[in-house]
Amino acid sequence: MNWLYAVGIILFLLGLMVSIALHELGHLVPAKLFGVKVTQYMVGFGGTAWSRRKGETEYGIKWIPFGGYIRMIGMLPPRPGDDPTKVRSTATGPFQGLIESARDAAQEEVRPGDEERVFYRKKWWQKVIIMSGGPAMNFVLAFVFFSILLVGIGLPTWAPIVSPDTNTCVIPISEQRAQCTPADKPTPAAQAGMKPGDEIVAFDGKKITSWDDATKLIRSHGPGPAKVGIVRDGKPMTLDVTLIAQDRPNLDDPTKIDKNVGFLGVLPTEVMEKQSIGQVVGYMGDLSVRVASSLLNLPNKMVGVWHAAFSGEERDPEGPVGVVGAGRMGGEILASDLSTEKKIAIFVNLLAGFNLAIGMFNLLPLLPLDGGHIAGGLWEGIKRAYARIMRRPEPAYVDIAKVLPVTYAVAIVMIIMAGLLVYADLVNPLTLTN
Repeated sequence: MNWLYAVGIILFLLGLMVSIALHELGHLVPAKLFGVKVTQYMVGFGGTAWSRRKGETEYGIKWIPFGGYIRMIGMLPPRPGDDPTKVRSTATGPFQGLIESARDAAQEEVRPGDEERVFYRKKWWQKVIIMSGGPAMNFVLAFVFFSILLVGIGLPTWAPIVSPDTNTCVIPISEQRAQCTPADKPTPAAQAGMKPGDEIVAFDGKKITSWDDATKLIRSHGPGPAKVGIVRDGKPMTLDVTLIAQDRPNLDDPTKIDKNVGFLGVLPTEVMEKQSIGQVVGYMGDLSVRVASSLLNLPNKMVGVWHAAFSGEERDPEGPVGVVGAGRMGGEILASDLSTEKKIAIFVNLLAGFNLAIGMFNLLPLLPLDGGHIAGGLWEGIKRAYARIMRRPEPAYVDIAKVLPVTYAVAIVMIIMAGLLVYADLVNPLTLTN
């Protein structure tokens, strides 16, 4: 195995562990601030690799780095009318028995003196803040990573700088070849003496700031003489060129051909263009809309993952990817032939996108996800506000124990989905070339 590939996987897993640790910290801090007793703060699942107790909380790392949790006492309220300090009788019926067993397990953690420190007794807005803290931390991490990417490194863009890959001859669009032949005519750029590295800054007196500016002005000019302002080795100069007419792919739809447009004969150079903080917000907003759309279409997307895993179909680049697949992509990034700057940019983008997706996924209003608890807290707030307005007695706490059968069903579905993603990521992974 390429050692850079292994390093990429390790770095991604470390980044994942940090994200998980901060996600759980987002729950832990407000929970302690509001007086909830937290007995465990764990990063990972499975057996405990390391732990240390500080005060009433055990802090530790588990062997399987695919998640984490904090254990807050009293997540479920006792059965209405029950004394929370006494053991309740066993209920009949499979679902009711399941619910009451979960209530008993939750109440066993409550010790004398902890009655006011249970989660379910906290104000509805405190519950919402506690459960929102994890996804919020993922969004903060995503913003930090996207800021590093856009502001510190930049996004790849085509600059009006003559590329070394520019052909010096005119090759008709109908001929699928890249090499010049003795029969080919030189391009207007070559005839005018343009060289790789020349930056085009003006065309016929009009300022050029992007490759799109240059392309539109050159095409709309048509055949004939023009003056091109360039900067070569830091020195500005003007070249006289004579454009020719050529058929070129349409800028908006490459499957269409624009007839007899102006042609200079240069290719742009890809550069990393730094953005502003404001553009980071816009970038995250656009990406959030795409992620939300993917989450809404998740069942259909998982059907595609199934076919990719068992029928060998090509993976959808916009489809879901698991931790294993993302780790493999991290290894592929570092082992690629890309420049160091691009490797860092793609790797940071991977971590940012993963945090954004995890944060949004956790906001789905389904238990056992954070969003399910947030929805319960909001519903409790609505009920209490309605009771105050209507001058009715204060309603009981929202009892999420009643939806535990649905919660377990959702958890089973999530485990199956996670297993399917792991298998697909092993047998038919997404790659940089997908």
